Amino acid sequence: MAKARAIIKRLKAVKNIRKITRTMELIATARFKKALDRAADAEAYTRKIAEIVADLSSAELSFTHPLLQKRDQEERVLVLVLTSNRGLCGGYNSSILRILGQRLKELQTQHKNLSLEVSGKRGLAYSKFSGLPVARAFTHFEDKPTFAEVDELATRYAELFVNGGVDRIDLIYTKFHTISRQVAVRETLLPVQNLAAESESASQTTSDYEFLPSAQAILEELVPAAFKARLFKCFLDAAVSEQIARRVAMKGATENADEMIGTLSTRYNRARQSQITSELSEIIGGAAALE
Repeated sequence: MAKARAIIKRLKAVKNIRKITRTMELIATARFKKALDRAADAEAYTRKIAEIVADLSSAELSFTHPLLQKRDQEERVLVLVLTSNRGLCGGYNSSILRILGQRLKELQTQHKNLSLEVSGKRGLAYSKFSGLPVARAFTHFEDKPTFAEVDELATRYAELFVNGGVDRIDLIYTKFHTISRQVAVRETLLPVQNLAAESESASQTTSDYEFLPSAQAILEELVPAAFKARLFKCFLDAAVSEQIARRVAMKGATENADEMIGTLSTRYNRARQSQITSELSEIIGGAAALE
C-alpha cells in the first residue's frame, strides 16, 4: 500500500507541473504572436530605408556621414548583449552568452579597450558569475520594447561614436529568420555597414536619385534614422526569438510530463493489482486455515 501511495503522490506532483508548463506554453504562444506582428510591421520600413542608405553610401558623392565612417584603429569597442529577464526558454540565453564569451576573448587578446552593456537579468547573472564589469545594465525591455526606449539608447550610441567615445559597437542577440529558425549572431552596429544585406530582397542595382533640398541634408537625416530602425528591429527580433524558445521549451516539458504521467499510471495500476492479488491470497489462505 505504501508503494501505491508514493506513486499517487508523485503522480499528483507531475500533473501539477504539467498544468504550469502548459499554461506557460500558451502564454508564450500569445506573446510570440504579438511580438511577431510588431517585428513584421517594422521589417518593411527597416528594409526600405536600409536600401536607400546603402545606395546613397555607395554612390559617388562628395561627402559622407560620420556614422558610416570606419575608424583606422578600433581601440575602443562597446559590446551590447541582449538576453532575457526570465529563464525556462531552453538554450536561448546560452547560445548568446557563448558568442559573448568568444567575442570577449578576442578583444582581450587584441588588447582592446572594452565596454560591456547588458540587457536582461540572465546576461547580468552571467556577467556577475564570470566577474565581468558591466558599464550599463538594462532590465526594462521585456517582450515589448518600445521605439522610444530604443531611440534613447541609439541616440547615446550615435553621440558616443561621433564624438570618438567608441570606435566600434557590436551587438550580440538572437536574429529571427523564420518561426523554425532563429540564430544567435554578432553584428556591427556602428559604423553602419551592410544595411542592404538585412533583407534577401534588397535591391542589387544602383538607383538614381534626385535630391531636394540637397543630398547632404537627406543623408544626415536618413543615416541616423536607419541606424535607429535597425537597432529597434534587433530588439524586436530578440523578443520574438525568446518567446519562440520559451514556447518550444514548455511544449517539450508538457510532452515529457504527459509521458511520465502515463508511465506512473501504469506503475500504479500494476502496484494496485499486485496489492489486490496479495490481499485475496491472504483471505483465501485464512479461509482455508479455518476449515
